[in-house]
This record gives sequence, C-alpha cells and structure tokens, in this order.
Amino acid sequence: MRAVDIIARKRDGQALSDAEIHWFIENYTTDTLPDYQAAALLMAIIIRGMKTDEVTALTTAMAQSGDTLDLSAIGSYVVDKHSSGGVGDKTSLVVLPLVAASGVPVAKMSGRGLGYSGGTLDKLESISGFTSNLGEDRFIQQAKEVGLVVGGQSKDLAPADGKLYALRDVTGTVPSPPLIASSIMSKKIAAGADGIVLDVKMGTGAFVQTLDEARELAQIMVNIGHGVGRDMVALISDMNQPLGYAVGNALEVHEAINTLMGNGPADFHAHCLEVAAYMLNLAGQGEKWTDIDATKADLLTKLDNGEALNMFRAMVGAQSGDVSFVDDPSKLPQAADQETLTAEHTGTVSCADALDIAKAAFELGAGRETKADKIDPAVGVVVHVKVGDNVKPGDPLATIHSNDASKHEAARTHLNNALTISEEGIAPLPLFYDVIKLPSASNS
Repeated sequence: MRAVDIIARKRDGQALSDAEIHWFIENYTTDTLPDYQAAALLMAIIIRGMKTDEVTALTTAMAQSGDTLDLSAIGSYVVDKHSSGGVGDKTSLVVLPLVAASGVPVAKMSGRGLGYSGGTLDKLESISGFTSNLGEDRFIQQAKEVGLVVGGQSKDLAPADGKLYALRDVTGTVPSPPLIASSIMSKKIAAGADGIVLDVKMGTGAFVQTLDEARELAQIMVNIGHGVGRDMVALISDMNQPLGYAVGNALEVHEAINTLMGNGPADFHAHCLEVAAYMLNLAGQGEKWTDIDATKADLLTKLDNGEALNMFRAMVGAQSGDVSFVDDPSKLPQAADQETLTAEHTGTVSCADALDIAKAAFELGAGRETKADKIDPAVGVVVHVKVGDNVKPGDPLATIHSNDASKHEAARTHLNNALTISEEGIAPLPLFYDVIKLPSASNS
C-alpha cells in the first residue's frame, strides 16, 4: 500500500477499506509516515466525511495502536461513562460512587483539564494527599476491594489518538464528527469496559453547539460502540449554562460532596441520578434496573442513607487522600479574595453563558493552557442563578473566588458578558434533550 493512494481515494470521496485504514494508522503511529501525509488524510476526511464502517475501522485501529486494559478480574461486566466536556461538570464525583454503592464495581481512568474544561483528576487532587498514580495492579485491586477507583492513565492507551489530535489541533481539522467520535471511542474501547454511557454536551460551553450536531456525534459513537461489541447509550444534555453552580476545582469538589450529603444544586442532583441510572441499566443487562425511573428512586436512597458518600470516602482513603476533607469540605483549598456581583434591576435571567463563565474561571487560574501548566485548585466562580430565575436589585449573581485581585477585572468582564437579565419571563433550560441507544439503520 501507498499513503498517497489512500489519501487520493479519500480526496475523491471513496470509502477506505479496513485494511487501508489499519495500515495507515499503524504506520503513522510508528513514525513510518510523515505528519504531512497524515494531515492530508485528515483534511480529506473533514471535507469528504466517513461512512460508519470506516469510522469503526478508524476507531479500532486507534484503540489497537497501543495497550488495552483487561478489566475481567474486576467482574463479568464493567460499565464506564464519558462526558464530552462541560463547564462545572463534576458528574463523575457523584455518579461513580452512586453506581459503586449499588454493587457495580467502577474502575475509571480519567484525565486532566486543558483549556476551559476541568479534569476529574485535577478536582480530586484538591483533596490533600489524593493520588491518581496507581499502577495497573493497584488500580485493579482497589476496584475489587473497594468497588471504586479513579486513576490516571497508567498504560499507553490509543497513542495514535494522541498523535492525531496534536496534528488536528494545528491543521484546522478538529471539528469533524468522525474524527471527534473516533478520538473519544478509541480510548474508551482500549480502557476495557463492556458498557459505556456517553454524556454528550450541547451548547455554548460544549464542543458542539447545536442539537443536530450533538445527535450526529452521539449517533456516530453509539454506532462505533455497537460495531465493536459494546453496549451503548448516549444522553444529550444541556451545556448552555454551567452544571450546578460551582466552576473551579476545589469549589466543584465541595459542591459534589454537598450533593453526596443530599444538599447539592437541583439540576446537578437530577443530572447525576439520570446518568447513574443508565449506567446501572447497562450493567443489569436486561435483567435488573430495567426501569429508569425506578432505578433513580433506588439511587436516591443511596444518597439519602449516606451509602454513596461512604463509597466516595472509601475511595479517597484508598488513594491516600485525607478523608477529613470529605467529612468537612470546608477544609478544601479556599481563595483569599471573594467578590460578589449583584443584580442591578428586576427581571429574569435569560442567559448564563457557560463559555464566558468558563473563561472567567480560566482567567483566575482554574485551568491550564498546556499540560505542563499548574492550576490553582482554590480559585473559580460560583454562579448563583439559573436561566429562568427571577431576580431583584441586590440579589447575588456570581461570586469570584481569587488569590490575585489583579485578575478580578478580566473575570468580572466575562461574567458581565455571561449574565443577562431580561424583563420578559424566560423558561428554564432542559437538562436533557435526547437518549440514543441503537445504531442507525444507515451505513452512510
């Protein structure tokens, strides 16, 4: 085979064979093919698209480009979740303990934040002593003994994805549904789960802006998963405003612990119950947890009786974290300076733009531009309102948590842009828009 022939076939709108895709990915991963040929293929894909069989082959080739994780020692069926990224999305901190407290072991490899999105590991490391560097043996053993483990990537999973993503980032080839889907799914498949729940965000603070784009991306990923023998469900959720109120690492951990204690924001509480119910639905394999509403009611008892909180506490302790931070979340890092923005007139919140709110938190030091950057776990923003809320003069809209007062002006500007008060009544935003479980009938 020749790379130039494969590039030309895709340039001309032809479907590539499994063999061609696997050959190209294998040779690019091992540095046999140069970046410029990979970039040419990526551009041809973004212009011409890919059929379902092609995307499945691309995903499989990327998943097989490195190590794969064998989770069979944990149980006969392992379920995982993935969020496509959002503002204030600390869902894993509540969902995973809920599922584990229901008797389904959870072993999740998570990542760090880059740009405006926060990473689960960054949030958890706000807890003193918590470590995500476990090694494979300890990772598996903790899942078996505790029932829950959240670690960093300890194997070289899907290295082709890392190479291709870096190239996409500098060649204008990021916004392609087949490439986005194969990037996400290659890592999830390599991570070894039997069932995968996808939380696909849609809105200003998400990777995709419209419901049609979100449905397309979700359907492609469901197709891929079914194509390689995984059980799949994709939930399409709103990200036009932050999930919950807190945006920032320690602030989000505090809010997640409050939720595990039964005191969290209503939208975040409901979101977590929904995602956890679908994870249990997959794990039940048609024999239990078949009714989502009944499953959510069961999960609610795990919050009310403290079982989910105890599971989170056990995980933190097993990973060398100081469990007193769970018992008393006021011990989490706190910023030195706080400033609250208030409403100037009566009206209804018509916008709480997630992207601008994320930018405010980023300006304060809650995110990183490169993987080598350090974050400040204490800083961020707490937004006190949701779209549809009524406010009057003096009501709090958002609080800036900062360790550097000189950064307040930039954060304040983003928050003022994000929050709009209108005279007309505005309906609250929905939490979820759609659920996609089955592969599409079309192969195009």
